[in-house]
Amino acid sequence: MSAPGPPPGGAGSVCVIGGGLAGIAAAIRLADLRLPVTLLESRPELGGATYSFRRDGLTVDTGQHVFLRCYDAYRGLLDRLGTTAGTRVQPRFAVPVLLPGRPPHLLTRRRLPAPAHLLPALAGYRPLAPAQRLAALRAAAALRHVDPDLPETDARSFGDWLADHGQDARAVRRFWDLVTVAALNLPSARASLALAARVFRTGLLEAADAGDIGRPLVPLTDLHAAPARRLLDRLGARVHTRARVRWIHPEPVGFRVGTDAGEIAADAVVLAVPHQVAAALVPPAAAPAARDWHRLGAAPIVNVHLRYTRPITGLTMAAAVESPAQWIFTRPDPEDGQYVVVSLSAADAELERPTAELVATQRAALAALFPAARHTPLRDAFVTREPRATFRQAPGTRAYRPATATGLPGLVLAGAWTDTGWPDTMEGAVRSGQQAADVVARQLASRPRHHTEAAR
Repeated sequence: MSAPGPPPGGAGSVCVIGGGLAGIAAAIRLADLRLPVTLLESRPELGGATYSFRRDGLTVDTGQHVFLRCYDAYRGLLDRLGTTAGTRVQPRFAVPVLLPGRPPHLLTRRRLPAPAHLLPALAGYRPLAPAQRLAALRAAAALRHVDPDLPETDARSFGDWLADHGQDARAVRRFWDLVTVAALNLPSARASLALAARVFRTGLLEAADAGDIGRPLVPLTDLHAAPARRLLDRLGARVHTRARVRWIHPEPVGFRVGTDAGEIAADAVVLAVPHQVAAALVPPAAAPAARDWHRLGAAPIVNVHLRYTRPITGLTMAAAVESPAQWIFTRPDPEDGQYVVVSLSAADAELERPTAELVATQRAALAALFPAARHTPLRDAFVTREPRATFRQAPGTRAYRPATATGLPGLVLAGAWTDTGWPDTMEGAVRSGQQAADVVARQLASRPRHHTEAAR
């Protein structure tokens, strides 16, 4: 089914606009509550930014997505979709850290209660000098007491806070940015202290196993999009892809949603699209502050895909410091050899660089990290670019992240860019969708019954 049909009937009907993780999570929660749901997605498939495509016999994810054990809402969604077996979570946090010209250093937690689980890891972190390791331990201890929910915390940059806590440029590059750039899509110098504190406190400092890293074992389309479509079909939801929404009009009771194929009537609407799209669709009465949502901006991620004819490393995942590479992921190539993805976050400088230049840079970077790569030919090389991978998670942005509810009861917002208290992650997206569904359900339940009947 590719275009909307007649308006859905029945009291409490909800139109979910956007089929990314936030929209999927909202639609499933609403369908579980036995509300009539119509999900509209402009792309050919569900999944939003987490999708896959085929290239020369290889299934390619647009970006290398990972998650943490503490992503409770996201992992719960995988359970609901029946795809948890398509992922693997480390038994304990362990990341090989690569520095050109040196053997890999394994950054790993110990089997100790938090925060002691990280003390040996930091105390023995070879990319830093002993004095820098001691200073990092003191800063990590202080970070546990930073409240990410205070406005003054969000107003400050993480880089300024690190400088005030004895972290020099080398420590920031070799340790703190290892996490901050990947998690916030910005270097520490330009990232919100509040969001950085949320990442480090929740993911690394408050529970010993929270930061254990999970990876998909199957393409993202198989992990999210296809199973979500099957589940929503079983739950009786109406799913329409290639259905671009042009407008949302409030009615005396409920809403009308305009698409290229016609109009849909609904008692409530969940608007689960990126902030740039949401600002253009939301009725002015619902969110007068939508004119400021552009201040959230956008931050890019670039992925360089290299198919080597022979394996160049036995590592499946690693992080590089003092290198043009950042996070490196590998898996066997379907035609033998090894498929390597170098994921470059905070990639403003790389976004417009020519593909050939990016490939040459990363090929040289990998040769400096893995001697076997120096003389191993490539079968193929290409680049995927996500210009708006996340909003720009800079100081002060929380003021522009809207709440779930709007000024129009029955119209709610969802997406990792809304005020979830979390960074722009898959966990934030799922949490926002579930929150939006709960708010809509409460609003519909409190609406006088005769109003709904009169609108039919």
